[in-house]
Amino acid sequence: MFKIVKKELDWGGRKLTLETGRFARQANASVLVTYGETSVLCCVTAERNPKEGIDFFPLTVNYIEKTYSAGKIPGGFFKREGKLSEKETLTSRLIDRPLRPMFDDNYKNETQIVCTVLSYDKENDADIPALIGASAALSISEIPFNDPIAAAKIAFINDEFILNPTFDELTESQLDLTVAATDDSILMVESEADNLPSDVMLEALNFSQDSIKPVVKLINELVADAGLEKWVFESSHDDKLFSTIYNKYKESFQKAFSIKDKLARKDEVSQVSSKIIDEYANEENELEISSYIKKIEKDIVRDMVFNDTRIDGRKLDEVRQIDCQIDLFSRVHGSALFTRGETQSLAVVTLGSEDDEQLIDSLEGSSKERFMLHYNFPPFSVGEVGMLRAPGRREIGHGKLAKKSLNSVLPSFEEFPYSIRLVSEIFESNGSSSMASVCAGSMSLMASGVPIKDSVSGIAMGLVKDGDKYKILSDIMGDEDHLGDMDFKVAGTKTGITALQMDIKIKGITFEIFSNAIKQAEDGRLHILSEMNKAISEPSKTLGQYVPIMEVIKIKEDKIRDVIGQGGKVIKKICEDSNCKISIEDNGDVKICAPDRDSFNIASDIIKSIVAEPEIGNSYDGVVQKITDYGAFVGFLNNSSGLIHISEFSENRINNLDKFISVGDPINFKIIGKERDKLRLSYKAVNGNIDGDSANDDSPKNEPSEKKSDNKHKRKKENNRNSANKDKKPSKSEEKPEKKKKKGFFW
Repeated sequence: MFKIVKKELDWGGRKLTLETGRFARQANASVLVTYGETSVLCCVTAERNPKEGIDFFPLTVNYIEKTYSAGKIPGGFFKREGKLSEKETLTSRLIDRPLRPMFDDNYKNETQIVCTVLSYDKENDADIPALIGASAALSISEIPFNDPIAAAKIAFINDEFILNPTFDELTESQLDLTVAATDDSILMVESEADNLPSDVMLEALNFSQDSIKPVVKLINELVADAGLEKWVFESSHDDKLFSTIYNKYKESFQKAFSIKDKLARKDEVSQVSSKIIDEYANEENELEISSYIKKIEKDIVRDMVFNDTRIDGRKLDEVRQIDCQIDLFSRVHGSALFTRGETQSLAVVTLGSEDDEQLIDSLEGSSKERFMLHYNFPPFSVGEVGMLRAPGRREIGHGKLAKKSLNSVLPSFEEFPYSIRLVSEIFESNGSSSMASVCAGSMSLMASGVPIKDSVSGIAMGLVKDGDKYKILSDIMGDEDHLGDMDFKVAGTKTGITALQMDIKIKGITFEIFSNAIKQAEDGRLHILSEMNKAISEPSKTLGQYVPIMEVIKIKEDKIRDVIGQGGKVIKKICEDSNCKISIEDNGDVKICAPDRDSFNIASDIIKSIVAEPEIGNSYDGVVQKITDYGAFVGFLNNSSGLIHISEFSENRINNLDKFISVGDPINFKIIGKERDKLRLSYKAVNGNIDGDSANDDSPKNEPSEKKSDNKHKRKKENNRNSANKDKKPSKSEEKPEKKKKKGFFW
């Protein structure tokens, strides 16, 4: 029933297996990739003929993680997988980017790639196997995809490169680098680094290329045994008609692309294109004429670059004019506006408590994300009318790149106990809005008082390549990105790289081009950094007026139960009384998030009073709990108690102590010692003798009659019989000795 073909390779200390012929046999091709115990099924399907009216390549890539692969049941009400998570979306983009340029320019058939995670071992991520499987499935299918590619992930730990690190190894690594390549050229680079020098990044790239070659060879072996004959399609390109249009409208396009203003240039190019459509297009060839126009635009711009001329007149390594501003709005926690040419990002920082952290539920398990960066790209930023929808793949991808760029300079939670949300609003866009988000984000973090380690800037580089000739462009505009061959983004501090991303539209670039692009990018990035530093060069020493107070106080672990209370009753009451958010860690860290300093002090004082422990030599307020012939037991500081011996009330002998105090009375005292774990307290050490000269009398001083006094104490004992531990207000009776009131015995 099955004709199974399987190829295996020992790769990075684990077995990599490619298998076809058992699963999904009605797809154009399917390959099951297993690495370690992680398995991904990659299926590709395509329409045999292109649909009418399509002048682009309709490729769709979906990477899907099934929770059963890790032995988990999905959360939520429906208990089944829903829309793609952020990781699934980013991995789908990761697979799409290196595969797309490997298709023929004339191939316009609708094509779909679905990569499904079937087994996950919680050590080996499924993204690299999914990309390898997608390439292998396309290579053995009838779909015209002729050059297999592969990918690898690289870590850098203790000055050593590690191929396909596990999740535990990545937490220790200074580098998380993903590279996709063919045998001899680089197609895609995605990385996050801990401020690494350029030469280390280049070494990592060399290491990754060497690691990828055996996998490309393995795919070719699979193709040799299981590959199908590729579809043949003919190009409808009319060389004679193209030459006629090119020669007639070349100067018009050159004039249009010499206009520096983006919108004015766009209008002029549109008018020239409309003239060509009106003159040469009909119902049968309109799409073909449109493709000629795009090719003419591309050729014109590329010819300009090879002649060292750019659309806006800049030099090839020149960065556009930059303007930086901070603290634009008083009520937000931090803000910065970064404008570079016709690209503008407003970055706004919001600081919150631990409760504001984002909960991530993935195959690896549940985790919390303290730093969030959200990127928004409204249609007005490019002068268009459009629907305002939820963030798409592009917005998620650009936000993730900006987040990677800033991650390594953020302070630890111990240094800065806040959750951080940074939002980049793109108000204008003409090239590299993601790098503008990095620059604006870095400044806004500093302006808000987040103690980041250093400023971070970013730049987008371009490439125009024709055979062995090539030109590298710094700070590319939108047209240069659209009509060029490479989009290469680099972010970092003055000392190293924090993130790097490269996408190309041709079938790979050499290591030499990549190396030169990194070096040219460093010069541009440092120039941008110098402009940013004119606005702000170090974090603000103080937080904004409206930033919540977030501090940590330490309590003993055995006191946590007292602060929380039964069913959380105590801590809920503290939150209500202080208007604060409070969380307690198992190690005794109490994190208090307060709207202002007064609220924080209220919460802090209550908690400190709950966990406070008595100290010898200190004075305290307490309540009389029990009276005996030899003294009075007093409760204080929640569950603490001690004895005031009868001799510690007065230097004179007292025959009847309950004539002077009653159960429930407030009392002030001092701790004078400890004996057999029992606290010894003293009233006279704080207040003096209880009744001066008359302490030996059978009745208190100034008492009108013995009978009246006895009746009064009898009533007190009856009232306090069932409430010995409750506070009791002093009696208003005129029979109380005035001298005792002056000494502060009663409150």
